[in-house]
Amino acid sequence: MSSNANTIATIESRKPNTKQELIAANIKLLIEQLEAGHSDALTNYLTAMSRFHSYSFGNVLEIARQMPAATRVAGFWTWKNLGRSVKAGQKGIRILAPIVGVRRKKDAEAQKDITKQNERILLGFRNAYVFDISQTDGVDLPEMREVSGDPGESIDRLTDFLHSKGIQLVYNEKIAPALGMSYGGRIALLPGQSKAETFATLVHETAHELLHKSDRRTATTKTVRETEAEAVAFVVGKAVGLVTGSASADYIQLYKGNASLLAESLEVIQQTASVILAALEPPVAEEAAADELAEVAA
Repeated sequence: MSSNANTIATIESRKPNTKQELIAANIKLLIEQLEAGHSDALTNYLTAMSRFHSYSFGNVLEIARQMPAATRVAGFWTWKNLGRSVKAGQKGIRILAPIVGVRRKKDAEAQKDITKQNERILLGFRNAYVFDISQTDGVDLPEMREVSGDPGESIDRLTDFLHSKGIQLVYNEKIAPALGMSYGGRIALLPGQSKAETFATLVHETAHELLHKSDRRTATTKTVRETEAEAVAFVVGKAVGLVTGSASADYIQLYKGNASLLAESLEVIQQTASVILAALEPPVAEEAAADELAEVAA
């Protein structure tokens, strides 16, 4: 049995019960795959981020490990409500779902504001299972937005998001041969790019603004910063339907053999891409109403 198969078997036999265990087990497997020369494994994880950006980091890793080709997942009864049924014999994709309880505030405190007498608290996590659409039969679902090389209104929406953050966007021929530059509070783009190139460059520079204009900049190398920004652009581009090319071996630079660095980079890539995608488009109604298991606190 190969090393990767051994690791997968170990994960399956001793299922992680906390977010930390879930992430650690998947990062260990991912590093083994990278060191064995399977650089497409990291591309699969980044692609999963683009498809499941409303899920927690740990559950994105779990979905990518168990079913790299998954495109849309939901729980058994959510599929039923959508007019589809899970095919007989299909194996669910295990994720961790939160166990939420209610803590009643002390009477004296509750009387100060009767609308806030109780508060929801996280008690822990439990095993839950979701299924990919390919594992189901039934009525056709409305097509997800598909841009096929044209970012559509995404450039305008991302520009509005930047303005809301106090970040100025300008077009400047003088930055050539660079396609874009991030200055901390201001982004410059090279004019004359196609819409797809403009959007990808804008996402890349937005990632720099969100990630690398703080104390974290001094703790990372230029290679890691550039690779993280390009990975965010890859994830967001995939999510809006752009053809983004191959992620593959370039992203191995994220960790240089350092497991904690890889885990940190992947987590900030997922978080930053989620922020940008939330700014681009409000949740699709079907997804917003999807299975309560889909939203797992990070």
